[in-house]
Amino acid sequence: MTEKLHDKFRGTGVAIVTPFTQSSAIDFLAFERILNHTITGGVDYIVLMGTTGEASTLSKQEKKTLLEFAVEKINHRVPLVLGMGGNNTSELVLSIHGTQFKDVDAILSVSPYYNKPNQEGIYQHFRVVAEACPVPVILYTVPGRTGSNIAASTTLRLAHDFKNIIGIKEASGNFDQIFHLLKERPENFVVISGDDSITLPLLSAGADGVISVIANAFPGQFSSMVRMGLNGDFPTARKFHFELLELMNALFLDGSPGGIKAALNVLHLCEEFVRLPLAPVSKEVHKLIKKLIEQIEQ
Repeated sequence: MTEKLHDKFRGTGVAIVTPFTQSSAIDFLAFERILNHTITGGVDYIVLMGTTGEASTLSKQEKKTLLEFAVEKINHRVPLVLGMGGNNTSELVLSIHGTQFKDVDAILSVSPYYNKPNQEGIYQHFRVVAEACPVPVILYTVPGRTGSNIAASTTLRLAHDFKNIIGIKEASGNFDQIFHLLKERPENFVVISGDDSITLPLLSAGADGVISVIANAFPGQFSSMVRMGLNGDFPTARKFHFELLELMNALFLDGSPGGIKAALNVLHLCEEFVRLPLAPVSKEVHKLIKKLIEQIEQ
């Protein structure tokens, strides 16, 4: 795996939201606004149709249209990672075969959810995905959402066996597991934080960056924090970290992406509409998010 490909996913990726109108249609004007806000703010790449993008509520046609729109508006300014996961391996392969990957730099593929496969099942699932996918694959473990974890041993096995499995978004919250990956990973296999609030300590241990939620709202500050951490300037990175820490946590008090959409609403970037079964955050949480944003902007 070349250094160039490794570097493409170092730094701050933003798990971009999918804005909706009151009638639940995709709000493309707001989506373009947020794309420009994050790119000009300094993020290193865009992650489209992940959890924060409410991909599970988008139709196949909406996904196709959103991808085409994103490719056009990003216009090669930063790399693009496409969320593609599922708990039906054969259906996911069909989706991969039916996707136009022009100007898509990698996919982010979540571990199968609900089924609770064992580690061999997870390995075989990603073996099939890697063999089917024409672009690099970034694994994604988030047991709090999926009900199952990609063990470090399974990640390392996949990393060694498949050249196009190039990294993992690690949102297990298990420091021992992440440290084991950082210690044993092959050269140029990227380990990416999946939790904004623990990104800084993971950078200190050698992680390559983050796929962030808060960077939708504060791309400049958060990208600077990550950049400082990667460069070893931890005193400066800590200042950004602590400035944003309360908001990072508040964004998840009443569900995500409801929290980040509330923040984007306060910043006049999009409405806070989400699709069922999600609902907007409570008035109390919205008020707290607004207060924290005002403190950051002072």
